[in-house]
Amino acid sequence: MNIKRILTTVIGLPIVILVLAFANKYIIDLMIAVISIIAMYEYINCVSKKAKVIRWISYLSVASICLLHVIPVDIVNKYVLFVIPTLLLILFLHIIVSNMKITFEDIAYTLIGILYIFGFTIFFPLIYGSNIGNISGKILIWYVIIAAWGTDIFAYIIGRKFGKTKFSKVSPNKSVQGCIAGNLGSISISLIFTYVLNNFFGFEISYLFIGIISIILSSIGQIGDFAASSIKRYFDIKDFSGLFPGHGGMLDRIDSVMFIAPFAYFLLINFL
Repeated sequence: MNIKRILTTVIGLPIVILVLAFANKYIIDLMIAVISIIAMYEYINCVSKKAKVIRWISYLSVASICLLHVIPVDIVNKYVLFVIPTLLLILFLHIIVSNMKITFEDIAYTLIGILYIFGFTIFFPLIYGSNIGNISGKILIWYVIIAAWGTDIFAYIIGRKFGKTKFSKVSPNKSVQGCIAGNLGSISISLIFTYVLNNFFGFEISYLFIGIISIILSSIGQIGDFAASSIKRYFDIKDFSGLFPGHGGMLDRIDSVMFIAPFAYFLLINFL
């Protein structure tokens, strides 16, 4: 049993609960921006053996998350698509201005980092700041947390004890039994959470809907975990950093949450 892993969870989980319960959308925006900056730092360190990532635009992209609910929505909607060609323009300008000291490979790694970290993490504060009918984003965000961490906890416990069939060479320690247990554990906790909301707080959330999206989100979270593992395996590192004892770095801790967030946003906003 990994004592460091357990202690980190015991200390960290209450902090997360308190922040999500009592913060407002502006504080969450700032918190996610800080988390994303740390994750970007780890990503840049990881890929630095193969590429010179353009740091200023990488950090600026994730730092901009703190302005998510400060900039008026109509302005964001009007200009959001213009960000992509502008970003590509800036990246290719670095090749020209540097006289090829910055290469196509460098800007490719830079772009992937921005899409990977900014493109996924921004949906977390979007969910938190949203309201669907009478359901606050402060409640909805827990379906993301449960899908990610519920899956991780059950997959770790069951996979460690009963995992016999290895799932993929991408992450040799993960087993088919652990992945299935992660799905079932996530669904169970989500349904219990929904039962509490419906019976003690007067909500009318469909158990069938929650069961279906829990399977989807739990599976997506595991893909996110494998995605992070594929990056680490390619660069021959065990963890992105040692920030959290027993858990690795920030990217190690949020890899599944990142992947889940945009799909949870789409499903909850459109079908709940």
